[in-house]
Amino acid sequence: MSHHWYDAPIAAPDAAVRAAACDRQAQLTKPPGSLGRLEELGIALAAMQGTQQPRVDKVWITVFAGDHGVVAEGVSAFPQVVTAEMVRNFARGGAAISVLARTWDARLEVVNVGTVQPLEELPGVLDARVGPGTTNFVREPAMTGDQLHEALMAGHDAAERAAINGARLFVGGEMGIGNTTSAAAIACSLLGLPAAQLAGPGTGLDAAGVSHKALVIERALARHRSDQPLDALQRLGGFEIAALAGAYLRCGQLGLPTLVDGFITTAAALVAVRLRPDLAPWLFYAHCSAEPGHRRLLDALGAKPLLELGMRLGEGSGAAVAVPILRAAAALHAGMATFAEAGVSQT
Repeated sequence: MSHHWYDAPIAAPDAAVRAAACDRQAQLTKPPGSLGRLEELGIALAAMQGTQQPRVDKVWITVFAGDHGVVAEGVSAFPQVVTAEMVRNFARGGAAISVLARTWDARLEVVNVGTVQPLEELPGVLDARVGPGTTNFVREPAMTGDQLHEALMAGHDAAERAAINGARLFVGGEMGIGNTTSAAAIACSLLGLPAAQLAGPGTGLDAAGVSHKALVIERALARHRSDQPLDALQRLGGFEIAALAGAYLRCGQLGLPTLVDGFITTAAALVAVRLRPDLAPWLFYAHCSAEPGHRRLLDALGAKPLLELGMRLGEGSGAAVAVPILRAAAALHAGMATFAEAGVSQT
């Protein structure tokens, strides 16, 4: 058996710290359970960080960009050039994720893993191009085995940069015209579902467009369906989806809490968790997006999203909006007084 970096063990949240965090929550100056899910989140963050003073101060956001050969089948409402144009928009600070990163004082980097054309040097954009977009997976596998490993490694490296720079939370985002088609195809392959249950409007297809997209995915599945996560990823994935899966896996190895964004990032998380089930405790799920298939993916992962705001932009934007919720949970766990400290009667 060949050994790869992602075969190394995933960290385990600290069970003793978790037990102490549960005890602490019971002693804080509030009726038990009255902070609802914020209590669970505070306990989880304490166990992940190995401290009763969890912090979500330093947030690292990596947006991976890549193009998709399947756009040749007419599956997107936007032309393929938009991928590269949006990377330039990220670099100029004009995208939604750029604004949110500035607002929360988060570090934002963009990693080009596969635009069709090479891009000029841009501030805040790393060139890790695996190839000029994937091939059309209706006809052949989306990428070669070597390309898959290179894309996974781009994600590994992003997680390493986050950890080295002291990040306490990693957020992955994506940009790639055609990537809801790729994400839906991967999900259908791993969950054994028909395309009609996971194909959605993406950037804005009408009903006929969604039907066509589902047929395109079914043609791809007839040729490439696999329940093996890395096979499905290689045959039906995108370079940015593979990079996200690699980033999540490395975050688990490094013990770095991770906030998953929307439909495409959740498809990447599904690949990563299917490959390494012990990764699951390191992943928070930010929101349930308006892309219809996202709920099915969340259900398959047993995930409880933090928000439901009808968002469907991608870029990591839904995850960025959820950052303050994790910050609140950490601050409440760390900062509230216990009944004993406050001299407040419990009975």
